Amino acid sequence: MGLFRVLDIAGTAMNAQSVRLNATASNLANAESVSSSVETTYKARRPLFSAALDEAMLAEQNQGGVVDPVTGEPYGVGVCLKGVIESDAPTIKEYSPQHPLADENGYIYRPNVNPVEEMADMISANRSYQTAVQVADSAKKMMAATLQLGQNANV
Repeated sequence: MGLFRVLDIAGTAMNAQSVRLNATASNLANAESVSSSVETTYKARRPLFSAALDEAMLAEQNQGGVVDPVTGEPYGVGVCLKGVIESDAPTIKEYSPQHPLADENGYIYRPNVNPVEEMADMISANRSYQTAVQVADSAKKMMAATLQLGQNANV
């Protein structure tokens, strides 16, 4: 595997964690919102990822190959965003007849967002992003060291 390939993989990882952080920020921003019906209540969002290597290997087996002719490795190595899904956890129903958004029965509806869970997810995404940055930085340093090998040779 070439070092440029490592940068590609680290880039997909950073992109994935960035999407994860944005989804978490959106969930936290809407955690205290209130609605008058279940249908209009904000629902927690979660990004859905897959390892692109698995898909490339499967495509190679089924279609006869999506392989780089130079390296012989499958294309699509990294992290792939499949989409953003809404949580199917129930919304929180709260009796508050004086609230201006209360329905005819006096209930308001809060999102199914757990702030503690969201903060833990944010910390995890942040650490994963930092790890991907460190991988990219290490690959960059290895490339620079490789280029310097040629400068020191007395030819």
